[in-house]
Amino acid sequence: MADCCNNTSCAIEALKQRQSKTLKIVLGINATMFVVVFVAGWLAHSTALLSDSLDNLGDALTYALSLYVVSRSAHEKAVVALFKGGLILLAGLFVLGQVIYRLFVPALPLFDAMGGIGVLSLLANSLCLFLLWKHRSDDINMSSVWACSRNDIATNLAVIVAAGAVWLFNSAWPDLVVGLALSVLLISSSARVLAAAWHALRSAA
Repeated sequence: MADCCNNTSCAIEALKQRQSKTLKIVLGINATMFVVVFVAGWLAHSTALLSDSLDNLGDALTYALSLYVVSRSAHEKAVVALFKGGLILLAGLFVLGQVIYRLFVPALPLFDAMGGIGVLSLLANSLCLFLLWKHRSDDINMSSVWACSRNDIATNLAVIVAAGAVWLFNSAWPDLVVGLALSVLLISSSARVLAAAWHALRSAA
């Protein structure tokens, strides 16, 4: 009997296994960081950190869904990508709501907590980005995962900058401005993911 690994089907199966392994790792990282960053954001009164934690939660759910569809059809992957785009949109709207809330209920964030957790998140998400790099063009499923991870780096850098500005100006405004910018980033990212997923869904049909 010929070696199955000479066949295209075997190569595809090997790719799916590599995707699954990567997704399990980044899922664990983001689930852990969600808890850490959310607690820190709540205690530090930081809208930027809270938005970062929700981004991690959305990513964890996204990776879990992506793991589910690794071995599924192109149609199912496109449907799940639509759902993932919806999750990103909800996260962006929630952050926008937090910004509006803090306009009426102001609180000065703890800049040291913002900066420290921001750096920790940056390291964690850089690792995720590195792991996902080789899968960024595999299919609609992995490309949407890659988009989420890439956004995380921008989010972490923005939080670190906001922490420095809060310290420099002794004001909550930098935190709110970054929170607003992150909400716009999430909403625009969701639009791209939804558009790509819709195109893939029509192609699969």
